[in-house]
Amino acid sequence: MKLNSMKGFATVTLILNSFVFSAVDVAAQRRSAPKPTTASNSRSAGAAKSVQKPVCSGGWTGVVTLTKTLQDSHQSDVPGIRKEMDRIIQNTSRDYRYVGKAIVDNSDPQAPAVNSKINFSDKDKSYGLEKVFDACNSREKGHWFTIESSDDRITTAEASGPARSFNLSVNELNGTYSLSLQLPHAKGKYNRQETLRRAGHCQAKNNEPWDRTTNEEPRIEGESLSVHNEKLDPNDPDEISGSKVWGDDGSGTVRSFVYKATWRFTRCPQKLLITDLKFEHPEFPNYDQWKEVVEQTGTIDGNLIKVKATVLNLSGEPKFAEVYFKETYAGDKWNGSKPDRPLNDNTVSLRLDAGEEREVEILWNSSGYAWFDDGRPRNVQRIKAEAWENYKKQDELIRNLKVAPKPVIFIPGIWTGSRSFEIYQNLLTISHSYDWKAAVFSRKPRPPGFPASVYDNADDLAEFVRSTQKKLNAWHVDMAAHSTGGLVGRLFIHKSEAVPDDRPLVKHFMMLGTPNKGVPCADSMNLNDAFDAHRRTAQELMPDEMARFNQFVTEQRGTKFSALVGNGSNTLCASIEKSDGFTSVESASFGVEDIVFTSDAHPDLVDQKHFGEFIKPRLVTGPRGGYPLLQR
Repeated sequence: MKLNSMKGFATVTLILNSFVFSAVDVAAQRRSAPKPTTASNSRSAGAAKSVQKPVCSGGWTGVVTLTKTLQDSHQSDVPGIRKEMDRIIQNTSRDYRYVGKAIVDNSDPQAPAVNSKINFSDKDKSYGLEKVFDACNSREKGHWFTIESSDDRITTAEASGPARSFNLSVNELNGTYSLSLQLPHAKGKYNRQETLRRAGHCQAKNNEPWDRTTNEEPRIEGESLSVHNEKLDPNDPDEISGSKVWGDDGSGTVRSFVYKATWRFTRCPQKLLITDLKFEHPEFPNYDQWKEVVEQTGTIDGNLIKVKATVLNLSGEPKFAEVYFKETYAGDKWNGSKPDRPLNDNTVSLRLDAGEEREVEILWNSSGYAWFDDGRPRNVQRIKAEAWENYKKQDELIRNLKVAPKPVIFIPGIWTGSRSFEIYQNLLTISHSYDWKAAVFSRKPRPPGFPASVYDNADDLAEFVRSTQKKLNAWHVDMAAHSTGGLVGRLFIHKSEAVPDDRPLVKHFMMLGTPNKGVPCADSMNLNDAFDAHRRTAQELMPDEMARFNQFVTEQRGTKFSALVGNGSNTLCASIEKSDGFTSVESASFGVEDIVFTSDAHPDLVDQKHFGEFIKPRLVTGPRGGYPLLQR
């Protein structure tokens, strides 16, 4: 049987063999006229009803959603010709998002309609910076020569109208169905902005800016979907639903497109349907710019999330609905029996006219949802939206949301270097997954004769943290610092600005042997060959200098401070004082309430043992706000 739409609409074909219709009619007659039930057989009759649901009359009505996404970025900061000075920085990113939805309205089998909506955006951006320290003549000490360029290509498109084609074939005797859809093409807008800036070059004409803008109107090809011989649910003969994902499986080093299709149909269109459930988070650093969370990438613990559900009224009359948002443990190996929990106390009430579709949302704080309350890693969070009418649940939809732990910024001491933290990415991966990122701060190279101070390094750290936040779209981070790196971290936190959600930018800050009150003989110690290059910092560690530092650096901005304090050595600067061989107990403990003591020496405070015993237990916080690894 073929059902042809009105002119200008897509063709909708529902292929059902004649003998299939006969079987359905007979089954419907049998189910619609059950035998009278007596008190003696009411239990068995009730069981039969729970298995054999009445078959609805009419055609299949429902929704198909098809997405095509790609999210990738690359950052590099490599030396130039003179490795100790020159830098070449390159940043590229690609955010491709295609969302197509087709609503199949078969309430009138003689004139079914397939109305489609397309939303498309492709943001392809690149940035480059080359810095060379040189001089224009022999009399000049030198300055920076820079070349900075950007190339931003943005394409957007929207379209609505009939699908190019649609076909749903149902064979109820075989228990299978096939589905195909071709979405319409869309007219897009393409804008390209190219810029080039030079500075410091000896001839003025070489510092002139260059800009170019290109605008076009490309056609965005409509995507298509095809599935064959999918299985029907024998316990729910009036519902068809399924999903399919193909494309990039995440195993390659180069990202490619990910396709995802979902579909839901019913022969009982009086029911409210939740046709879509998606998540958005603010795009760092613009708190008022929200972007959809890509399922493969997910979001970061602590980000605020907009949970959005789309509700469709398929009936021919207005309906009043309530939408609930919950976290569900369904399908979890260990917690599958736990009841659902509301995401927050908000319930959204709405009125839907006949055939109306509307999106509703709540704001949800994802803090702690990278872990279970018992400290186990929680790789996937399952969110459920429910539509209720007259105190009865009409429909529900569940979507997965990956929540990764906050990135950990590791700050080496000035004499230890970034190599001390090389093992930490592996430790984070083993503890949770590769989605838990370690970012090791590396101090910027300085021109000869201009050594960096703690204040210079704090400014560099601010730039590094901001770059990490932007790369991972993380509004909050954790920090761990060794030795003098703790002073840099303290100053950064003191000077940091508030996050728009009124929660600390740095949730946890852990100092490992940090000389918060200085080192009495810092100006005379000779720790290694690199000491002379950092003599300015060594002078800053003198107790008098650190007393002035502590008068200025007082703000903790709501960050939880912790200290690992070494007390295994009795010798420090020829005086008898408990220390780790470099930092005294008094200096490492200054201004901190959460203190853990160890007998290990100063260089050993960054090893795997102290990660497991000191750092990790303070980073694992469950959704109820506890520290399960500290409570064991």
